[in-house]
Amino acid sequence: MEFHIERTFVLIKPDGVQKGLIGEIIRRFERVGLKIVGLEMFQPTHEQIDDHYPKNEEWITRLGSKTLATYEKYGYDAMSDFGTTNPSEIGPEIRKWLIDYMKAAPLVKIVVEGIHAVDVVRKIAGPTMPYLADMGTIRGDFSIDSPALANKEKRAVMNMVHCSETPEEAAHEIEHWFSDMNSIFSY
Repeated sequence: MEFHIERTFVLIKPDGVQKGLIGEIIRRFERVGLKIVGLEMFQPTHEQIDDHYPKNEEWITRLGSKTLATYEKYGYDAMSDFGTTNPSEIGPEIRKWLIDYMKAAPLVKIVVEGIHAVDVVRKIAGPTMPYLADMGTIRGDFSIDSPALANKEKRAVMNMVHCSETPEEAAHEIEHWFSDMNSIFSY
């Protein structure tokens, strides 16, 4: 049997902190045998959050496309809300909502280590959209938000946690959020 020990990055978002779920979220990771090797609560700056989210046109256009798909699914009028139906013009607005949301309250940044940590953490967190998450996952148990409601309220989806999607993304995010602590991390 091949074991793959890796590290991943988790950010407990404002709604997770405000609901007092920091300990519960950490407990879920530890209970399956993952180890917390970095942890800090902090109030992020605009620059930190701005640098966390990609700025490339492809990613921003994808945000706009997802929003347009939600509008179409629920029969909403994107033109009346955004003044455009161009995903590359809508995407920057969605990115701004994300940044505003992430600055709304303190966050908790965590480095989690263990066997297949990236995939295991994402499984424990559940799908990005809380209304699709199964009970037993962090998002399924503690959030019911949807993109339709968030878009109508002109805000980000409140989904409790951010989890790195790939080992490469995890390495980048750990470097970004824990750059002052990299000397304690041995890879």
